[in-house]
Amino acid sequence: MSGLSFHDVSKRFGQATVVDRFTLNVAEGEFVALVGPSGCGKTTSLRMLAGLEEASAGRVMVGARDVTDLPARERNLAMVFQSYALYPHLTAAENIGFALSLQGLGKATIKDRVQRAADRLGIGHLLGRRPKELSGGQRQRVAVARCIVREPAAFLFDEPLSNLDAKLRGTARIEIARLQKSLGITTLYVTHDQVEAMTMADRVVLMEAGRIRQIGTPMDLYHHPVDLFAATFLGSPAMNLLPGEVRHADGEIRFLSAGLDLRLAGTVRCAPGQVTLGLRPEALERLPPGPNRIAISGIVEHVEHLGAETLVQFAVQGAPGTVMTARVPGGWAVRAREPVALSAAQTALHLFDATGAAVPLHFTGPAQASADRLVPA
Repeated sequence: MSGLSFHDVSKRFGQATVVDRFTLNVAEGEFVALVGPSGCGKTTSLRMLAGLEEASAGRVMVGARDVTDLPARERNLAMVFQSYALYPHLTAAENIGFALSLQGLGKATIKDRVQRAADRLGIGHLLGRRPKELSGGQRQRVAVARCIVREPAAFLFDEPLSNLDAKLRGTARIEIARLQKSLGITTLYVTHDQVEAMTMADRVVLMEAGRIRQIGTPMDLYHHPVDLFAATFLGSPAMNLLPGEVRHADGEIRFLSAGLDLRLAGTVRCAPGQVTLGLRPEALERLPPGPNRIAISGIVEHVEHLGAETLVQFAVQGAPGTVMTARVPGGWAVRAREPVALSAAQTALHLFDATGAAVPLHFTGPAQASADRLVPA
C-alpha cells in the first residue's frame, strides 16, 4: 500500500489541454474521489496515473517511486473500469485469478487467493459462472475481487457503478466503501455522480475544464464552496441563487435584489456591483421570520413528494423569473398554485461576487447578515 502523487501534471491532445497542471497528494490508506462534469479531465488524470495515458508534462508518483515513464504493468496499481473489462470466455474464478497466473504463481496458491477474495465479496458460490451468467452487481464484485487478489499499491476506480440500477448503486457504494476501510488500501475513485463522491470519499477533488476547483472533505465542499461552480455542482437539488447587487452607502454594506434588502456586516469585503446570494434548499423552513432570519415567499409551481421529504419549487415574490426550491418534511401539505411563506437563518446565506468567487461573511454574532426589511412585491 502506498500514497499517490501528481506534480503539475498536464495532458494535451494536439492543441487542446484536457488536464492542466494537476497537483494532488493522496495519503496512504485514503479514499479520494475525483468528481466533475463530463469532459473535465478526471478520467484522463486517472489513466495517466495508471499508465494508460502518457503525461504531457509533470510527474506521477506511487509512494516514493516515480512511475511517470514506467509501463502500466510495472506500476502495481489495480483498476476497475466502467465496463469491468471481464473476459467473456473465462469463468469468474479465471477472471479473478488471471493476473496471478501471468505472475507464474502455482495453481493451489491462485485458487486459495481467489477463493478468499471471492468469499470476502460474497461471490464464492459464483466462481464457476461466466460473465454473461452474472448480474451487473455480481460482475462488479468480480472486477473488485480481481483487484484484491493482486495486493496492489492502490485501487483505481473509473465510474464503476454507472452501469448499475439505482438500488444496486446504493448497495455497491456501501460495499466498496466498507471494503476500502477494511483493507486500508489507498483509493482514487472517478465519478460524475456527486452522491458517490459525497458518501464514499474521505476527500473530494472537484474538477472543471481540466483544473482542480476545490479540494476538501465532502462537508467542507458542501458548506463552504469556494465559488458558484462548486456551490451549484454539489447538492441535489442545487443551491438556490438570487441575483442582486452590493451597495456601499452611508457607512453600510447592503445586498439588494428585486425582493430582498439585507444589511451586511461592515467586515464583509465585497466590491460594489453585481453579486449572487446563495441558499441551500434545506435552509428554507416553515418558520416565522425573526431578528436572525430572512423571509422569502412566493407561489408554488411544482411539488415532488419523495416520502420522508418533499421538494417545493416556487416563484419568488418580488423577483420576477426567480424560482427557488425548498426541501421540507414529507408530511407538509402543499399544492401547486398556492402561496408559500418560508424563512431561512441568516447564517445559512452564501455570497458570491461578480467573478463567482465566494465572499466570506465574517460575522461575530449569531447571524451572518441582518435583514432590515423585505421589499414589498
